[in-house]
Amino acid sequence: MVSDGADQEATDRDHGAWARMYRYVEAQNRRGELADALGFRLGGGRGKVLFQLRDRPMTLRDLAEVNNVDAPYTTLIVDKLEAHGLVERRPHPDDRRRKLVTLTAAGHDAIATADAILLRPPSSVSALTDGELRQLAALLGRLLDAEDDTTGDA
Repeated sequence: MVSDGADQEATDRDHGAWARMYRYVEAQNRRGELADALGFRLGGGRGKVLFQLRDRPMTLRDLAEVNNVDAPYTTLIVDKLEAHGLVERRPHPDDRRRKLVTLTAAGHDAIATADAILLRPPSSVSALTDGELRQLAALLGRLLDAEDDTTGDA
C-alpha cells in the first residue's frame, strides 16, 4: 500500500510536469498568426469543426454529438464557417431532408494554412538532440495512447 506522503509526492510530480508542459505549449500560441493568415479567428468551436470535416463530410447532428453541444449552437458554428466560404451544406445522399456539411476548396486551403502554422515546431525544439526528440516523441505517443484507452478513441 502506498503511503499518503507518496501519493502526495506523485500528485505534485504529475501537476508539476503538466504545468510545465502547459506553459510551454501556451508560450507557443499562434492564434494571432493564424488569424492574420486567414483573415479571421477560428474561435468559438469553428476551428475544431473545420478540422473534424477534414476527412469526411458530417451531418449537423454528427457535429453536435462529436462536440457535445446542442444543434442550435452547431448551426451557428456552421453558419459562420459557411459565411467565410469554408464549408457548404449539401443534400445527404441517403436522406435529402438532412444536410451534409462539407469543406469547400477554401476550407481545404484554410486547413493547409493552419497546419503549416500550427504544426511548425518552435525554434526551441532544435535545442534538443536527436535522441531527446525521439524520447519526447515516444513519451508523447504513450500519453496519447493512454488518453485513447481512457476515452475509447483508439
